[in-house]
Amino acid sequence: MSLTATPLFAVLLALAPANEPALAPATASPAAGPPPSVLVDMLLDEHWAWTLENHPETASYLGLPGHDDRWNDDSLSALARRHADRVEFAEEAARLDARYGAQLDETQALNLTLFRRDLQVQIDEWNTGWHLLPISAREGIQDMSHIVDGLPFETVKHYDDWLTRINSFGDKMDATLALLAEGVRTGRMHPRVVMNRLPRQIRGQIVENPAESLFYKPFRDMPGIDEANAAKLRAAAKIGIAQNVVPAYERMLAFFESVYLPACYEQVGCWQWPEIRFPDEKGPDGTVRFWAGPRCYEHFCRKFTTTDATPDEIHAVGLAEVERIRGEMLKIKDEVGFEGDLQAFFNHLRTDPKFYYGSAAELLDGYRKLIRTVDPELPKLFGKLPRTPYDVQAIPAHIAPDTSTAYYREPSADFTRPGTFYVNLYKPESRPKWEMAALSLHEAVPGHHLQIARSIELEGVPAFRKYGGYTAFIEGWALYSEQLGDELGVYDDPYARFGQLTYEMWRAVRLVVDTGMHHKQWTRDEAIDFFLANAPKTRLDVVNEVDRYIAWPGQALAYKTGELRINELRDYAEAELGDDFDVKAFHDFVLDAGAVPLDVLEERVERWVEGQGS
Repeated sequence: MSLTATPLFAVLLALAPANEPALAPATASPAAGPPPSVLVDMLLDEHWAWTLENHPETASYLGLPGHDDRWNDDSLSALARRHADRVEFAEEAARLDARYGAQLDETQALNLTLFRRDLQVQIDEWNTGWHLLPISAREGIQDMSHIVDGLPFETVKHYDDWLTRINSFGDKMDATLALLAEGVRTGRMHPRVVMNRLPRQIRGQIVENPAESLFYKPFRDMPGIDEANAAKLRAAAKIGIAQNVVPAYERMLAFFESVYLPACYEQVGCWQWPEIRFPDEKGPDGTVRFWAGPRCYEHFCRKFTTTDATPDEIHAVGLAEVERIRGEMLKIKDEVGFEGDLQAFFNHLRTDPKFYYGSAAELLDGYRKLIRTVDPELPKLFGKLPRTPYDVQAIPAHIAPDTSTAYYREPSADFTRPGTFYVNLYKPESRPKWEMAALSLHEAVPGHHLQIARSIELEGVPAFRKYGGYTAFIEGWALYSEQLGDELGVYDDPYARFGQLTYEMWRAVRLVVDTGMHHKQWTRDEAIDFFLANAPKTRLDVVNEVDRYIAWPGQALAYKTGELRINELRDYAEAELGDDFDVKAFHDFVLDAGAVPLDVLEERVERWVEGQGS
């Protein structure tokens, strides 16, 4: 793709004086042509169309039609081409900003600022080599069948689209294996201890009977499809799975066990990644390079926290928060009359049968009953609530052993698919009741569902802001929402309040162990031991969580960073406004712009507070 051929570039070129380069800033708007706000909209629309065209799996995830018959092109050449496109988009955005930025209203100026910021993060990330790490124990091509859970299957065309993906799956697999091979060559690999989980996952996709494949799931029940068409589609699916899907996973298993896994790092932490230079390829400094691990981690810290905090500064904040929360935990231990130290109390919470359901079905029912008690209380703290519903479902059994306690999937863009709060039912004897309230507030309401559904429902906001966002805001809001349980009346006993502290401690521990492993060169065992010493979460959860941080450098830093900033801003607003502070108005305002970087949120709240006094 060459952006010099796009309509927007042609407009800008036509508007530039004959003796002035298109990139040079203008002191006044041209006499004719679209207004600056329209030019910004054109650029954002072009980029969104490019995004959907180049990321059809994202389009499917969002429920946007027209792309469900293709996989992302994950070839090295396609990834390089998309990187070059982003550079061109960034240059075009800079051109617009230089020429017309001063003429934009507040909304469009923010749109352009965030767009440029997002592109720069993506461009910088190319230099980390992160694109060569397309798999982890939690997600990747070994679980590609999961995409069917978000697809519509109502017409023959829907099934034909999925068949097309089945039949082209071999190409996707080969592209992924080429990425992994390049990762081996350039030192972009996960540690072996987390990659050891994958052979079992891959083998789960290698079936003798195609009808037992997870890719066959949509064909097991085909409501609305007549029997003749259903029989043809089922037969085609079995052939496609046998000829394309299963052999692809056999190739993956052979490559993974013979080449990739032996090459993986023995130690944990991206500090091990080498700096890579390619002197045969020309770049701005004469080479194209991947940064060394420490610089990569600094990038991940900036990306996920939307701050300039250094790894050492983040680590120190984590230690201070661990100490503070530990003090609050001791108070509750004493309140319930437990005799013994905090570690003994942790062990009591992990092992006493009264804190656990007897079966997976009871656990799921418990979550559904609990969350229904929260919904009626939301008007206490919010004036605006999303129209889109949500439901509670079990995490698919084939991935449950290797994933987190819960997660959320946003609604489809057309709102025909509700938001979904997924809960882990694997080993219910390791899923305590006292964590359920805080977890539900985080993943459903007033956490992820309330915030994300409201963002998707916003009007007059470009698509990249509706469906994108910033982890520090999104996860920070969800962690802040856990604290709202007191105001909502959800924490009705000391153990539920201890559960909230446990989850807050969990996120404080993340600051310490993520920076510990990726910056301070901690071992995996050191991270696990620190976690277990400071939170009563079960060892299964702790190990899964630490392995997640190992394979996703920096992401775990977002939660506590965002929550701390939102709390600071609420404290500031309450102090400035006194009796005039309205918690509903504050919450509505914080969510009104969708997810934004923390510095932008701070600027917005400060202006809002000033406006309340006028």
